[in-house]
Amino acid sequence: MTTINWIIQSLLVRKVEGSLTDVVITADWRCNGTQDQYRGTCYGSCSFQPPSGEFTPYPDLTQAQVLGWCYSNGVDQAAIEANVTQQIENQINPPVVTLPLPWVPVPPPVVVAEPVVVADTSAA
Repeated sequence: MTTINWIIQSLLVRKVEGSLTDVVITADWRCNGTQDQYRGTCYGSCSFQPPSGEFTPYPDLTQAQVLGWCYSNGVDQAAIEANVTQQIENQINPPVVTLPLPWVPVPPPVVVAEPVVVADTSAA
């Protein structure tokens, strides 16, 4: 089963916006997926309009809150998670592979004989 993890990597902040300070205008996000030793990722940025109504001061923001802004401003959570999951699936079951050329003979495997160890009996 694939484990999905969303993170906000950085925030671009306008120092002054009207009467507000430290207003987030862009969030850089990343969606990571893992399944056993396989990994997938997708990343992007989301920009926001100046706030109207309720405002959360910068020190009080949470990652969950900013991710919610991203999802409500065009970041398609389901599509991105499906993309990351498909990246992992393509590693597990590659849809495209390189096969040997059918007209080139495949050499037989090389069999390596195990070395024979002879005991030294002359030092008696």
